[in-house]
Amino acid sequence: MYAPSFRLKSFDVIPDGYKTVVLDHLLEALIMANVAYLLTHPGTPKLYESGVRYLLEPDGVDEWQDVPDTLERRTGDCEDLASWRVAELRVAGEVGTKPYITVSLLPNRSGEMITTYHICVMRQNGQIEDPSRRLGM
Repeated sequence: MYAPSFRLKSFDVIPDGYKTVVLDHLLEALIMANVAYLLTHPGTPKLYESGVRYLLEPDGVDEWQDVPDTLERRTGDCEDLASWRVAELRVAGEVGTKPYITVSLLPNRSGEMITTYHICVMRQNGQIEDPSRRLGM
């Protein structure tokens, strides 16, 4: 069994505002899969105690990983880590915790300016937490 990866050609043509709405829904689906996993596997280590580290994927690649896939790979990028952390906090009772999407225009590895999305965690109290930075970004 493997976690699905997504290729969304529509991201090349839809306005940025729509992209964040789509991302939010995809993140919620991944979070719900992670919640289900954590509820049925209560011995799963907490994200920050798991030994998992942040790893940037190559340009043009964005594989979305659930908790067991991330544990197996020992690495994840922002949506993998933030989705695990949101799920972990929701299972612990912080039901108002949600993904927080930031949008930036940044150069890629070849110097071309591209729109970049970074996923963090907005805690129930409004505090922003960045699992990627905590885990080596």
